[in-house]
Amino acid sequence: MAKPEKTDDKAADKKTAEKSADAETAKKTKGAEKTAAKGKDKAEAKADAKAEEPEVREPLPEPRLKIRYREEIIPAMMKRFNYTNRNQVPRLEKVVLNMGIGEASRDIKMLDAAERELTLIAGQKAVLTRARRAISAFKIRAGMPVGCFVTLRGRRMYDFLDRLINIAIPRIRDFRGLPAKSFDGRGSHSMGIREHLIFMELDYNKVSTVRGMNITTVTTARTDEEARELLRLFGMPFREG
Repeated sequence: MAKPEKTDDKAADKKTAEKSADAETAKKTKGAEKTAAKGKDKAEAKADAKAEEPEVREPLPEPRLKIRYREEIIPAMMKRFNYTNRNQVPRLEKVVLNMGIGEASRDIKMLDAAERELTLIAGQKAVLTRARRAISAFKIRAGMPVGCFVTLRGRRMYDFLDRLINIAIPRIRDFRGLPAKSFDGRGSHSMGIREHLIFMELDYNKVSTVRGMNITTVTTARTDEEARELLRLFGMPFREG
């Protein structure tokens, strides 16, 4: 009867060994799964970090008119007006685009269209202007929108003037030059445009109404003569005589 007892002991030992081997295999498998999961999480974290990193963009080229001002206009103005310091030379300060909407102030669709078109022309969001007081003769109440405007400075100012002088103004019908007397005595020049369609940014098929607008160029010049010469050197086609 002793032989069967040894057989049973051997079978029990074999089962115990198999269980321990299975447990060890399972443990190794879990460890491998955890390692793989950690590696996957790290890879995903790196990918997310790369996606969140801002793209490095190359700096935009300097506006052409700004380069011309620095390299050509400043020396010419110093010679013309006998300035002793470069900082005495007048410079551009800002450009203001103003568009009145008149009767369209009571039509929301036309108001939105005017604001959208001026934004396309300027490359900057237009701001609505509202009446400060009520005028019964014009059927205007205080706070009613009467137009929109944009003030451009820096790069956008130079870019807009470049497009205005070289593209938009040559498209004016029967153009014979800008009046040389459209200055206010403090270095600011104003010009009116009857048709805003001269700007290439607008799509003819999407413009329902032809509108006029006013463009004011503000400089640091102290006299009209200095301001006129500054804008002429920038390329403004003033009328002779």
